[in-house]
Amino acid sequence: MRLLQYNNDGDFSLTEFFEGDIPKKYAILSHKWGAEEVTFKDLTDDTSKGKVGYGKIQFCGEQARRDGMQYFWVDTCCIDKSNAVELQEAINSMFRWYRDATKCYVYLPDVSRRRTDSADKSDEGWISTFRKSEWFRRGWTLQELIAPASVDFFCKEGDLQGSKASLERHICEITGIPARALRGSPLSDFSVAERLSWAASRETFRQEDKAYSLLGIFEVNMSLIYSEGKDKAMNRLREEIDKASRGFKREDFSIPFSLYDVSDVEHFVARKTELLEMNKALSGDGSRRTVVLHGLGGIGKTQLAAAYAKRQKDSYSAIIWLNIKDEDSLKQSFVKAAKHISRQHSSALPPGNVDTIENLDEVVDMVKAWLSLPHNIRWLLIYDNYDNPKLPGTTDPMAIDVRKFLPESYQGSIIITTRSSEVRIGHSIQIRKLGDVRDSLEILSTVSRREGLVADPDAVTLAKELDGLPLALATAGAYLDQTARSFSDYLRLYKESWARLMETSPELSSYEERTLYSTWQISLDSIKQRNPLSADLLRLWAYFDNQDLWFELLRHGDSEDPEWLRELTKDELSFDSAVRVLSKHGLVEVATSSQESLESKGYSIHGCVHSWTIHALNQAWDYDLARLAVKVVGAHVPGKNDIQPWLIQRRLLQHAARCSHMVANILVVDDGLAGEYHNLGLLYANQGKLAEAEQMYQRALQGMEKAWG
Repeated sequence: MRLLQYNNDGDFSLTEFFEGDIPKKYAILSHKWGAEEVTFKDLTDDTSKGKVGYGKIQFCGEQARRDGMQYFWVDTCCIDKSNAVELQEAINSMFRWYRDATKCYVYLPDVSRRRTDSADKSDEGWISTFRKSEWFRRGWTLQELIAPASVDFFCKEGDLQGSKASLERHICEITGIPARALRGSPLSDFSVAERLSWAASRETFRQEDKAYSLLGIFEVNMSLIYSEGKDKAMNRLREEIDKASRGFKREDFSIPFSLYDVSDVEHFVARKTELLEMNKALSGDGSRRTVVLHGLGGIGKTQLAAAYAKRQKDSYSAIIWLNIKDEDSLKQSFVKAAKHISRQHSSALPPGNVDTIENLDEVVDMVKAWLSLPHNIRWLLIYDNYDNPKLPGTTDPMAIDVRKFLPESYQGSIIITTRSSEVRIGHSIQIRKLGDVRDSLEILSTVSRREGLVADPDAVTLAKELDGLPLALATAGAYLDQTARSFSDYLRLYKESWARLMETSPELSSYEERTLYSTWQISLDSIKQRNPLSADLLRLWAYFDNQDLWFELLRHGDSEDPEWLRELTKDELSFDSAVRVLSKHGLVEVATSSQESLESKGYSIHGCVHSWTIHALNQAWDYDLARLAVKVVGAHVPGKNDIQPWLIQRRLLQHAARCSHMVANILVVDDGLAGEYHNLGLLYANQGKLAEAEQMYQRALQGMEKAWG
C-alpha cells in the first residue's frame, strides 16, 4: 500500500508499505472522479501540480495534518494503474484499506457550504443539494461509505458539513442502507439481495467495475478481466459469493430453489414499484418480516410473489410455497415442504417417508419446528390464495387463521397473497390493475405471439377495454394465439359476449369481474367448436373443487353416467385431448400441487375461472350434475386394503368439501346416494374430521331408511 505524506516544503511524497508495516493512523479520500485527476505517473514525473485534481490531494493532506495524521491515501495517484498485477491487488484490498483508515474524507464538489446565517434553521436547501450529490450514485463510493468507522463530509469549499453519524438519517433515506450497516454491523448479517440492492442504482465508468466495486461488500476476492463485460463479471461475482456462503450457518438449512408448485411467470411484466416495495419491506437482519399482497382475483398477486421469489432467490436459504386456499390444501403443501426438507436434511425430520405419517398436523408441526430452529432465519414462506381468512366476526367454519400455521420463532420472511384487504399482518401492498397500456400490450403480444401491437390501433383499443387485468389479457392472448381472429374481431366478440352475460348473470356486476368473465365466455365459444367434450368438462367442473381434477376420479365406469362423460373418460387419450383444448385457451393447467400417488396427475383452473363456471356456464343450477359429482367423489374413496389409501384421501378432501357444501345447502337430490355418503363419512373419519363424518353418516342413514321404507 502506498501512502502520501505532506512534506514541510508543501510537496507530497509517496511511501510504499507492506502488510504488517502499514501505519496504524492514516486518512483516506472518497470522491467522484472528475477531469484531470492526478495519476501515479504524474506524481513520479512531478507534473501533477498543473492538474485540476491536485487541489483534492492538497485538501486531503491538509485535513489529515489538522487531524494529527502524517499519512493519507488518494486512489487516483496511490495506485499504479498501468501495472495490472498491482491494480488487481489494490482493488481486492480496497475495502480493507478504507475499513482500517482512521478518517475517511468525502469531498463533494457539487455541494456548497451551509448558510450559517440563514433564517431557515432546518437547512432544507442544503439538505436537498446534499441528497442530490453525484457521490451517492457512484459504484465505488458504496464501500467507501460503509467500510470506514469515521466518515466526514466536506463541501466544495473544503469545509466540514457533517459526519456519517450526524447525517445518518439522510444517508439512510438516500441510499436505502440500514443504519446498522452504516454503524459497522457485520455485512454477513444482511442478505445477498439486500446488499446488491444498495448498489442497484449506482453507476461506474467501466461496466465491469459494477461487480469489482462490490468485492469488499461481499468479502470475496476475484481476478479482474476488463473487457469481459458487466454480465460475466457479475456472474463471476455471484459464483464467488456462493462459494463463500457455503461456510455460513444459513447453508445448514438450504434446500434447492423450486417453484414447481406455481404457474410459470413467463408473461410477467411491469410491477417494478411493487417489487421494490416488497424488497424493502422484507429486507432486514433475519427477524420476522411479512408482506401481504391483496387485490382482485386475477390481478397478478401470485405472479408477483413468484417473480419476487425468482429475483431474490439468492438471498434465502429456502423458499417454500404453500397453498392456503383451504386448510386441507395448506396441510398438503406442508407435506410437500416436509419432503423437500427431509431430502436435503435427513436429520432435521424424523426418519422414514413422510407419506407414512397419517396425521397431517404432525407434519405441519415438524415443518414449523424446523423453520424455528436457531440460525435458520433466511427462509421465505409464501402463503398463496389466502382468500378465506378468519377475521373478527367471521362465522364461516371453513375460514382459516393463518397465524396457526406460522412458525413460532420471530424470524424469517413471509409473503401472503389474498383478495381480502382486511388481512392485517405485516406490510400491506394493494395490487392494482396495470396502469400503463404498454404493459397490457406486452402481455397480449407475448401470449398471442403477435408483434407490432403498439402501432396497431385495434390492439390498443382491446388492451384499454380489458382495463389492465393480467388474467383477462393473458386469456385473450391465448385465444388469439389459437385462432386467426383479428384484434377488432376479438373486441366485437368481447362486447357481444358481455351483452349475453349481462342478461344471464346480473350478480356479476363489478367492472373488473365483467372483464374477466366475458373474456372467458369468448374462449368457451372457441372451445365448443374445437371439442364439445372440453366444454362439458368445464361445466361439470363447477360442481367439483377447482384444484386437482384427474382422470381416474371421473372414470368410475357407471353405465348410468351421461354419454358425454363416458366418452370423455373412455381412455386417457380422450381425457387428455379434452383437457388440452382447455389448457391451450389458458383456462386449465397441470395441478403441480397434487400429491404423489399411483394415479395420474390432476388439472386445476384459476379460482376466478371456477367462479365463472359456477355463475355463467351453469346459468341455472344443474341438480343432475351436482348429484353426479357427489356420486363420483363418493365412489372413489379408497378402502382400507388399498395401498397407502391416505394419499388418495388427501386428494379427495377438497372435492369432498365441495360436495358437503352442496349437500348442506340442499343442492343435491339425495336419491340413491346412501353408499356414497357413507364413503364420504369414512373419508372424513380417516382424516380426523369427525363433525363432517357425522353429517355424512346421518345422510347415509336417512337414505337407507328411505330406501327400506
